[in-house]
Amino acid sequence: MSQPNDAPLDDGRDLPFPSVRDVPIGAPLRWVARGLADFKSCPIPSLFYGFCFAGMGLLITFVFEHAYEYTSALTSGFLLLGPFVAMGLYEISRRREIGQGCSLAPTLTVWRRNAGNIGIFAVVLGVVFLVWARASLVIFALFYTNEMPNLSGFLEQVLSLQNLEFLGVYFGIGMIFATIVFAASVVSIPLMLDRNQDAISSMLASFGALLRNPGAMIVWAFVIVGLTIVGFLTFHVGLVVTMPIVGHATWHAYRELVEPLPKT
Repeated sequence: MSQPNDAPLDDGRDLPFPSVRDVPIGAPLRWVARGLADFKSCPIPSLFYGFCFAGMGLLITFVFEHAYEYTSALTSGFLLLGPFVAMGLYEISRRREIGQGCSLAPTLTVWRRNAGNIGIFAVVLGVVFLVWARASLVIFALFYTNEMPNLSGFLEQVLSLQNLEFLGVYFGIGMIFATIVFAASVVSIPLMLDRNQDAISSMLASFGALLRNPGAMIVWAFVIVGLTIVGFLTFHVGLVVTMPIVGHATWHAYRELVEPLPKT
């Protein structure tokens, strides 16, 4: 269990490897319900991070509106950066769990608790993002045969299932990258924040959570994607609410998926 303060548990070198538990396939719905409860209990700090997510979404849309080949990759980047922006949301849920109440200020610097390992994790995801961005451009160059439209025109072509060869390759490769990122980040950052766990063990534990609970993880992935899509389809306004709920729910996912440390 977490200590009732903001200090790290220890330097992380003597911690046992995280033990992953089995969860039922419907567990993600319980995590979302608990995330919603956190949001309702701590609306002001949660909304702060929600507006951060909405700002990221607006920046992607307006800056790259006429360069949709970059927009699609940057939207993936939005999903890659999400766990880092959500660190404050994890901390809100942690503090509420141990009865410390809701306060925005302590969550803004929570990354300092394990900055080195979080930095390593950021580099890993950054490399994945850069490779995906490059792969995205290559796929457009090789398989996209229509005239370059704006973003709305591109989405219209996607929805009308034009250029099926391009769609199959693009979304197939994108799914591989998304699965890698999702598998590496299911419980990684909560572990690093809560226990001062090292980055490698945290990522391996995340992969273990996916391999041990494939059904629940598939449901969880669909929930995250669904809430993200709802946020984007509401002109980013929905992100203000849906993303904090996902962030809080991720903390509860970590609590159920990872066995607590034995009491000393």
